[in-house]
Amino acid sequence: MKQSQILILESNAAFAEELREHLSSYENYSICGLADDGEEGLELIEKLKPNVVLMSLLLKNADGFTVLERAKKNGLKPNFVVLGNFSDDKIISRIISLGARYYLMKPVSVGVVAERIAQIVEEENVISPARETVERKRASSLDERISSIFISIGIPPHIKGYNYLREGIKMAVADPHIINNVTKGLYPMIGERFQTSASKVERAIRHAIEVAWNRGRIDAVNAIFGARVYIGSEKPTNSEFIALVADKLILESMA
Repeated sequence: MKQSQILILESNAAFAEELREHLSSYENYSICGLADDGEEGLELIEKLKPNVVLMSLLLKNADGFTVLERAKKNGLKPNFVVLGNFSDDKIISRIISLGARYYLMKPVSVGVVAERIAQIVEEENVISPARETVERKRASSLDERISSIFISIGIPPHIKGYNYLREGIKMAVADPHIINNVTKGLYPMIGERFQTSASKVERAIRHAIEVAWNRGRIDAVNAIFGARVYIGSEKPTNSEFIALVADKLILESMA
């Protein structure tokens, strides 16, 4: 069986060594690096391309949040297992939205850490090709369903807000909690993806929704959402619209 490369980023030297010793005892694991510095960690992720990054949020120079943000921005996609002391739901949601596979509250035993890594490795080794195919089909299907909704209610594909709005809905489907942090979370993330500012994203999405409402397709809107949600000139805010479409898509996928 191919060895899985594990990078450990942990500021507590004693715990880092305990993790290294325990995980090294597994035949199919190889500890490819160990650091207590987030900047160094990013360099190691890019250089070594580990399968799993076991990372504490508390690191020197660049904390775990920064590592997750930069890794995502640079297209680096290892399986992050994040360790931290935060119990706030919003913070945990942010960690997961930035790409972490698991978030484990400290103190945590090395045995539990090993179990989570084992689950990730098993998925990679056993069903990775099938999962990638399913995920590609799911992404394509989601794009098609969102486009169908936009066509029905009259959001034209040539305006900037079309792509921003579609991206926002996809993010909300993947992480419903993000709708509670639109201004500081969703808009900046869309802006990063399209290399523009959060304020321009907000304005473009608002314009896209206004275009649809100005076309007077309120019946189509209410038909899609399965209820008489809006009447007359009344229109939803950006976050309300994204939440409505995301909820509909999530419910459809569960049916």
